[in-house]
Amino acid sequence: MTVSREIRLKTRPVGVPAVTDFELASVDLAAPGPGEVQVRNLWMSVDPYMRGRMYDRPSYVPPFELGKALQGGAIGQVVASNDPDFAVGDIVNSMFGWREAFNVAPKAMAAPGMAALTKIDTHGLPPQAFLGILGMPGMTAYAGLLRVAALKEGDVVFVSAAAGAVGSVVCQIAKLKGHTVIGSAGGAEKVAFLKSIGVDHVIDYKATPDVVAELAKAAPKGIDVYFENVGGVHLEAAINSARPFARFALCGMISQYNETGTPTGPANIIQAVGKSLRLEGFIVSNHYDLYPAFVKDMAAWIGAGKLQWKETIEDGIAHAPEAFIKLFTGENLGKMLVKLA
Repeated sequence: MTVSREIRLKTRPVGVPAVTDFELASVDLAAPGPGEVQVRNLWMSVDPYMRGRMYDRPSYVPPFELGKALQGGAIGQVVASNDPDFAVGDIVNSMFGWREAFNVAPKAMAAPGMAALTKIDTHGLPPQAFLGILGMPGMTAYAGLLRVAALKEGDVVFVSAAAGAVGSVVCQIAKLKGHTVIGSAGGAEKVAFLKSIGVDHVIDYKATPDVVAELAKAAPKGIDVYFENVGGVHLEAAINSARPFARFALCGMISQYNETGTPTGPANIIQAVGKSLRLEGFIVSNHYDLYPAFVKDMAAWIGAGKLQWKETIEDGIAHAPEAFIKLFTGENLGKMLVKLA
């Protein structure tokens, strides 16, 4: 028997999640059955989208169930195998995060077209990079900027939550392709990081009383692309500064995820009509046909030393709820991870 600790959803959060909304439990894992493997997780991811799954309402993915282990991206190592395609020691990617170990039939479908377990060749990179810059956040940045926002020559690009796991990759891809980039982030450390990766203008939203005015000052001729991660006043600022026919890739709106009152849209949304703006929400799973191009481009850029990434790490499964909550107070620089082994 193997003992595995896991984090379960105890109560559905109201407003900002609290540690008391989660519980730590232990389960006994038997040896893997026929066709199964046992995986010991090394790293797990916490991501803002998980907040939406804590509500009991329909969405593009089912809600988390009370009293059951949460789910999310994880990188692990095979420790026992009854599947000839998986050997002990293989590094694997799964959606069985929020737990220390698990048994699974690797070829079972975790989602349409997605196997429960995927082997990873790390190519000498840290395995946790496949939860960040080479994982879902990196793919989100790539698809959102290049396909959804349809980046084209001469664009001025504005990115909110620009020092986060997604936003920082958006900024760097746009700079690699020769664009003027304006990023918004909170705090001196994040501002310094964005400047170090070449962002042309950085707005410290925690230090300014008026993001709308600051963006207008940074982009006096307007913006062509907005990569949306925050919502609220950032969306209002982007609409105010948008040039005619600007394209908005709506990835997330973290400022709204814990809203308990009546959500309100930006007061200037009517400008979207007069400026002929295109606002398109997207889910990264709808764009995985781009994955081969994403891997090819990212590998080349990383190999050439043209991409940087930051990680904020909490240690141990017991601290996973704290790591998740810190996403909503802006305490992460780059990708927020939990180290499990």
